[in-house]
Amino acid sequence: MKVIIAAAGTGGHINPGIAIANEIKKHNKNAEITFIGTPRGLENDLVPRSGYKLKTIDAYGIKREISFQNFKNICKTLKSYKTAKKIIKQINPDVIIGTGGYICGPVLSNGAKLKIPTLLHESNAFPGIAVKVLSKKTDTVLVGFEDAKKRLPKAKNVVVTGTPTKVNKVHLNDKQKADIKKQFKIENKLPIVVIFGGSQGAESINRCLIEIINKKLNEKYQIIWAVGKQKHEEVRNKIKKLYNVSIVPYIYNMEEVLNLADLIVSRSGAMTITEVAKCGKPAIFIPYPYATENHQEYNAKVLEKAGAAKIILNKDLSTDKLNKTIIEIIKDKEKLKQMGKNAEKISIKNVNEKIYKEIEKLLK
Repeated sequence: MKVIIAAAGTGGHINPGIAIANEIKKHNKNAEITFIGTPRGLENDLVPRSGYKLKTIDAYGIKREISFQNFKNICKTLKSYKTAKKIIKQINPDVIIGTGGYICGPVLSNGAKLKIPTLLHESNAFPGIAVKVLSKKTDTVLVGFEDAKKRLPKAKNVVVTGTPTKVNKVHLNDKQKADIKKQFKIENKLPIVVIFGGSQGAESINRCLIEIINKKLNEKYQIIWAVGKQKHEEVRNKIKKLYNVSIVPYIYNMEEVLNLADLIVSRSGAMTITEVAKCGKPAIFIPYPYATENHQEYNAKVLEKAGAAKIILNKDLSTDKLNKTIIEIIKDKEKLKQMGKNAEKISIKNVNEKIYKEIEKLLK
């Protein structure tokens, strides 16, 4: 069985692809899986780290603006369609899977033209324009939220499966908890707030956190904070003294860390929403305001409606508001527990198995 998975850019696109690849390998040990990405994205770290081959094409997201750079990117992306076609013909896959990002355009379009079974996964509650266009050509579209299904009226076949992730709810024993705390150099007593802004970090969240730590406003809680690889050195230089905080570029053992957390503070990409729900954790979401079709706010509202999360819009975000919201939630242990239970209720079970069944249907 030969498989191509198109995934590029952020962890929210790449990690679902890796989860699907792992599920395929579970059922087909000899499956040959190749990822197609770009030379620039996080796939260049995460895919090889997961043990899979990566081939790259020079595709770009097209911005809605008139500029010389945008024109250059359009030309490169058009050229990437030929490169993608060449790679597909060389591999001759049994199925092509896309898990998001502009990379899906060249790869899935070519797959459909070459009559290769194609499957697209859309993680967000509000699908973007590219997904809507591709959904007409793709054999099957899988969605992470029920809300997304009604927004793809012209798709050939839409199935609600949830979003695949490597993160699951696990019970950590005392030794495991102690080992994770030792890894991040945090102590045992205070509630743990895990904060991240997606794989690239988030400027507005980072700015508030710098002030919270420098003013020692986090006396009642401690922080594991992933600032983004490109921002790590800059942020560390702005912190006067580390106080109840561990600052890292990226959290690789996210399953352990989420299960250790008492509260999550983050952007609201589809992968984050899925992982928070699966682990049954309360959250404060700060949706990225420039996400296509404002999809991060739609994602966050799924958990807010369930009573599992609070939303702070980016325009309303301030150091004081964020700190007060964190303290308000963590001081009430019963509220923490109930929000976590509410999150777990909306988590879709057996996601990977459901997706694999849809792959099997295409192969038949």
